Amino acid sequence: MSHRPPPTVVDWTVAVAVALFGIAEELGGRTLTPAGARPGWLIGAVLCAAGLVLVRRRAPFTVLAVHTATTVASLAHFGGMASAWQFYVQLLLLFTLLSELPPRDRRAVAGMAGTAVFVAVMVSVTGPPGAGDVAVALLMSVAAGGAGVAVRRHRRLAVRAQELAVQVEERGELLAREAVTEERVRIARELHDVVAHGVSVMVMQAGAARLMLDPGQVAQREALTVVEETGREAVEELRRMVGLLRTGPDGEGLAPQPGLARLDDLVEQVRAAGLEVDVSVEGVPAPLPTGLDLSAYRIVQEALANTLRHAGPTRSEVTVAYRPRMLCLDIVDEGPRDGRALAPAGTGHGLIGMRERVALFHGRLSAGPLPEGGYGVRVSLPLAGRMTVVS
Repeated sequence: MSHRPPPTVVDWTVAVAVALFGIAEELGGRTLTPAGARPGWLIGAVLCAAGLVLVRRRAPFTVLAVHTATTVASLAHFGGMASAWQFYVQLLLLFTLLSELPPRDRRAVAGMAGTAVFVAVMVSVTGPPGAGDVAVALLMSVAAGGAGVAVRRHRRLAVRAQELAVQVEERGELLAREAVTEERVRIARELHDVVAHGVSVMVMQAGAARLMLDPGQVAQREALTVVEETGREAVEELRRMVGLLRTGPDGEGLAPQPGLARLDDLVEQVRAAGLEVDVSVEGVPAPLPTGLDLSAYRIVQEALANTLRHAGPTRSEVTVAYRPRMLCLDIVDEGPRDGRALAPAGTGHGLIGMRERVALFHGRLSAGPLPEGGYGVRVSLPLAGRMTVVS
């Protein structure tokens, strides 16, 4: 069953144009009317050819075969000269066939052979063919067939380009999902120590309280004993559950997690890599929750790494602002120096990681090119309350 589309407005327009051109040519008597062929018969042949043109894309080989066979048979039977509209219809059908089928297809080869026979009969029915007539007819046939092949190749390239675009888009979405998953695993691995430490402190406090109880406080002692045992089990289960995350290929193992107190060490590392970094602190530094302190350090680290990756050796400013109930981070750079082109943004995994960390604490993230040049990352992490993450 054919899945080709029905005739379009263009098909109808071409078919009507063929019909009008053929009727005008036959009624105008610009060709030698075959002996025994009545005008009504010729008008009917024109209308049949227009019908073939209308459905040519639904069955290109069948339509070309029918037109070739009937035209060659009529010329051989009646004699006379082929009309121009017959020749142009043959070229149009050959173009359509080769635009739908590859040249090596047997139907395409048969169509080209049939067109060669058509041209041979057309130029020979009125007498010995002239070299000029044969050359012009063959040249036009080759041009029509070549145009069909070119259109088919262009169509295939367009379809392939669309398929590749869809694949690239799907691949990008997959990489983005993988990046989010990897970053969440990394955050979970880093926060493991924070959670385990908090539970361990609770267990120690319960044990200390149990030892301070009077001998007669049996119920309280039993309750605190249950708290201690449950806490130890929770810590052990937590270590077992997160153990796989802590032994990944990055080899981070059980290294202590950093915070803003180690920001100077980070700055020295990026300076050694060629980045000029100035750090300023606004407000009075205050103790931060361990998880938030860790995330703030990682955000600064990733922002500076992105600057080195995309802008190269340049100047960057880091501002850490301790505000009432808010920690603000500003990391801005001046962009590439000495006319150096900005490197492609790549996969954007660094920005994904920053978004995940900001979302964990219900903060606000703004990242993008600056009007005066360069790139800026601005983060607000609430120390109490909640905010919405925006891009």
